[in-house]
Amino acid sequence: MNIIEIEDLHGPHTYQKFPIAIVRGRGAVVWDDKGRKYIDCMGGYGVAIVGHSNPKVVAAIKKQAQTLITCHGSLYNDARAEFLEKLTSCSPKGLDAAFLSNSGAEANEVAIKLARKVTRKKGIVALKNAFHGKTAGALSITWSKKYKEPFEPLLQGIKHVELGDVDAMEKAIDSDTGAVIIEPIQGEGGIMLPPAGYFKKVREICDRHNILLIDDEIQTGLGRTGKLWAIDHWGVVPDIMTSAKGLAGGVPIGATITRAEILHALKKGEQTSTFGGNPLACAAGTATLDYIIKNDLPGQAAKKGKFFMDKLKQMGSHHKLTREVRGKGLMIAFELRVDIQDVLNDTMSLGAIFTYSGRTIVRMLPPLVITEPQISKSVAILGKAIDKEEGRRLGQD
Repeated sequence: MNIIEIEDLHGPHTYQKFPIAIVRGRGAVVWDDKGRKYIDCMGGYGVAIVGHSNPKVVAAIKKQAQTLITCHGSLYNDARAEFLEKLTSCSPKGLDAAFLSNSGAEANEVAIKLARKVTRKKGIVALKNAFHGKTAGALSITWSKKYKEPFEPLLQGIKHVELGDVDAMEKAIDSDTGAVIIEPIQGEGGIMLPPAGYFKKVREICDRHNILLIDDEIQTGLGRTGKLWAIDHWGVVPDIMTSAKGLAGGVPIGATITRAEILHALKKGEQTSTFGGNPLACAAGTATLDYIIKNDLPGQAAKKGKFFMDKLKQMGSHHKLTREVRGKGLMIAFELRVDIQDVLNDTMSLGAIFTYSGRTIVRMLPPLVITEPQISKSVAILGKAIDKEEGRRLGQD
């Protein structure tokens, strides 16, 4: 049996699989088991932020693996201390402590527990079309009913309001509300940006009601949008911020970053993680943050994102199926008027990998090290795939 057959036989059927088996990657390029090359505009849903097999991250992993791979949080560790210092030094002002875990969903679970412990209130206001993960707590604050309904009842006290509707948020807050959670830009929700001034108003609401503002930067953080943290675009500092995905260059990691007095509300035994803060992930995390900062990847994302969106708009203007191009930095949506499944399959056959954000939106989360020639080529490939879709539809008429 081949790779695809083995995975289908022995693995879960919960992923919407594309029919290629990726075995190698470097920078913004990956290769399949047949040696075919692809420009990767999916980036592992934003994980490959410093590029696949980034040499600095690889070197850090090799060095740490030869020294010490695991060290439980009940013991102190040099790699963990170095990473915590690096992470908090480049976090928004005042966020000087972090709980380290293994994924974005777990980071959000910790944020939920912190909000409940600190405020002694169970209610959380989230946004419609939000995505915060698929573990039970994170799923409770996620919007999509298709993800939630098979597993209900979930956490109680969760309310969802429309992005941008300040009045609805104000009305949703009651005496049992302890926190508001937001994504600076909604990823799964379609790369949806907030109205001007919205997050400052949300911050004011939280301050007025003495509740916590949780900022989910799992997809938007680490330079993706042109700032190190997307919330920086709006000049707002959250009480709790979560990060994961690209934080360790592809090694599983999660972080719940907050003020020390908030983090220390959790007492001994109330939140621990066997693998959280392990030396291997921490060494990779330090190397990743160093690479992002030293190479100004946020600045690169801003410049390349404008180039990418300009190319997409130019290409899209020649297609009747195009609806809109939107985004910030290298977090981009190209929305069509039709289902994109065949378009995505066609782009793969032509040598580029994109992903989706809903039925009609092509989502782009490429490594921030992608080059302008690679961007131009990927846009040309997407254009050819749309040409094929238009041809199919003309043939049906």
